[in-house]
Amino acid sequence: MSTGHVLLGFLAERPKHGYELKKEHDHRLAGAKPMAYGQVYATLQRLERDGLAEVAETQQEGGPERTLYAITDSGRAELEQWLNTVEPSAPYVASPLFARVAVAGKAADGYLVRQREAHLARMRELTAEKASGAPAQVLAADYALQHLDADLRWIETALARMKEDNNA
Repeated sequence: MSTGHVLLGFLAERPKHGYELKKEHDHRLAGAKPMAYGQVYATLQRLERDGLAEVAETQQEGGPERTLYAITDSGRAELEQWLNTVEPSAPYVASPLFARVAVAGKAADGYLVRQREAHLARMRELTAEKASGAPAQVLAADYALQHLDADLRWIETALARMKEDNNA
């Protein structure tokens, strides 16, 4: 995920200040790692430097000064290109789950059984969260559930292959 592109997407709606962008990120990308304020402001500086965002206004209403940022025409073009770019599938397997099983080899069956139980427990938690969640939280839970389901199917396949190898 490109933090700059996400912030441009939020700015496409209307000018916003850094605090608002951070809150919106954490709300709309529920389930993602919360964004640090420092990352928001560093990203805004890069977007401004690159001509993709600009300072629209500086406000001071009895508190600290707040700078509103707006997307530029170049920023809109960049955002549109990013939104229309198909995400390539990962060329490599980069999963800690896979790495542990690959390293453990034939001794991985106990780990896989424990991991299956952990996945099932997390799936129950996510399913419960969906019942009372906001739309962004439900989408994030659906995404996580489907990835966990894919892992569970792979775990079952790995256990079956290991059993076949041990019987051969």
